[in-house]
Amino acid sequence: MTIVPTFSNEPFLDFSIETNRARQQEAIDQVLASAGTTYPLVIGGERVMAGATFDRVNPSRKDQVLGKFQKADGALAQKAMDAALKAYDSWKWFSAKERGLFLIRVAAIMRKKRFLLNAWMIVEEGKNWLEADGDTAEAIDFCEFYGREMIRLAEHQELTTRSGEAVELKYIPLGVGAVIPPWNFPNAILTGMTTAAIVTGNTVVLKPASYSPGIAYQVFLILEEAGMPPGVVNFLTGPGSIAGDVLVKHPKTRFIAFTGSMDVGLMICENAARLSEGQIWIKRTILEMGGKDFIIVDDEADLDSAVPQVLSAAFGFQGQKCSACSRLILHEKIYDRFMERFLPMVQNIKVGDPVNRDNYMGPVIAESAFKSIMRYIEIGKEQGKLLTGGNPGSDSGYFIQPTVIASSPGDTIVREEIFGPVVAVLKANSFDHAIELANDSIYGLTGAAFTRSRAKIHQAKRQLHAGNLYINRKCTGALVGVHPFGGFNMSGTDSKAGGRDYLLLFTQAKSISETFS
Repeated sequence: MTIVPTFSNEPFLDFSIETNRARQQEAIDQVLASAGTTYPLVIGGERVMAGATFDRVNPSRKDQVLGKFQKADGALAQKAMDAALKAYDSWKWFSAKERGLFLIRVAAIMRKKRFLLNAWMIVEEGKNWLEADGDTAEAIDFCEFYGREMIRLAEHQELTTRSGEAVELKYIPLGVGAVIPPWNFPNAILTGMTTAAIVTGNTVVLKPASYSPGIAYQVFLILEEAGMPPGVVNFLTGPGSIAGDVLVKHPKTRFIAFTGSMDVGLMICENAARLSEGQIWIKRTILEMGGKDFIIVDDEADLDSAVPQVLSAAFGFQGQKCSACSRLILHEKIYDRFMERFLPMVQNIKVGDPVNRDNYMGPVIAESAFKSIMRYIEIGKEQGKLLTGGNPGSDSGYFIQPTVIASSPGDTIVREEIFGPVVAVLKANSFDHAIELANDSIYGLTGAAFTRSRAKIHQAKRQLHAGNLYINRKCTGALVGVHPFGGFNMSGTDSKAGGRDYLLLFTQAKSISETFS
């Protein structure tokens, strides 16, 4: 008998419905009205203030401070580790059913607070209404999926039987982990990484990105409301050095779950491999480190389908997705026809504060990102040919026009992750050449190929090297349970978040045998 219904993906909100529009606007107004609030750390259930704070600025309105957040130091990080260790002694003995049902309660509360969660991402991260709601829907999916998966993993595991011997295999937790999520999916990825860790019986020190502490705090409050015992998750904002210098290197840290840049991921991998005094295990790292993702459009592709999907994959959330299409590879026979359709659509994208739901593209996340992206655009213009965009938008926030640059394989913007609304376009003289261009990267996260040729589809499936490969659909928009997500090469450890083997990364298998005389 099943405890809960079969998993299915959370539907997206329909903002053509007036009630939904009104409720979303009301939640946005609520978040804006709270601007300037000071938020605490939470360690062992206790609200803690540090000696200093930092401001999170609205990226659409550079003069507006959304909130003041604590700058935790090494001593507070140690306090959080101590609280997590203490909570682990009891949390690890909660049954899989109890922990699984806890996540399902979290999902239920997220549904009730959906508009508020969306509003935080619209304001704090500059997501448009649809992107924000998709983020929340994915967070709900992670809770529902991992809750069920934990219950399944705790069931009897089939082993070969042997006369006179009773054998069993149990998946047990690892211990205390550092969870370091990114700012670009600040609800979904934070929720997914954190809930995977705790549903398997571990406890966590959660270090959210400094560009998304507000939505992170809202998720933490939901965990508390659902009945999470104190110390199971400890909320620690502050500089990245807290994570790198204290949490990653701490001898009691058993695992590190990280999503972010390649450089930081590699540093975590290196530091985690070093043995600290008093450490009695090999630390496990679960790393997702970005990508330089491609879409191939073949000369036998359906352009009516390909063009709008490339647009969405390239410029959804300002291209600030590890799965975004940043390399567009067009067969030379359809290059001009594709561009005749594509460039006017790019030029018609509305850029502005996403509080207005008519604006498709909001700001990039912060001043540092703005400067970095504009520098890449200048390099791209020098090495290639600007086709559209290339300029800042309104100076009220960190806005950049959607940009398309005709490029060559060795160009900087073809090789390096930009993480912004910039697409490098490459021309291929054959499908074989397109595959060669697509695979010519240190990354291997997502990719897509549009073609109606069955032979080329089979070839793409065999030869394109990406952790998530899509045929005749865009390279973004992975769904929990449908498209387990994680990449190859420098894109990380291919952790396959939202898949049936993801929770195993947060457990260790214990084989038990009892012999009867």
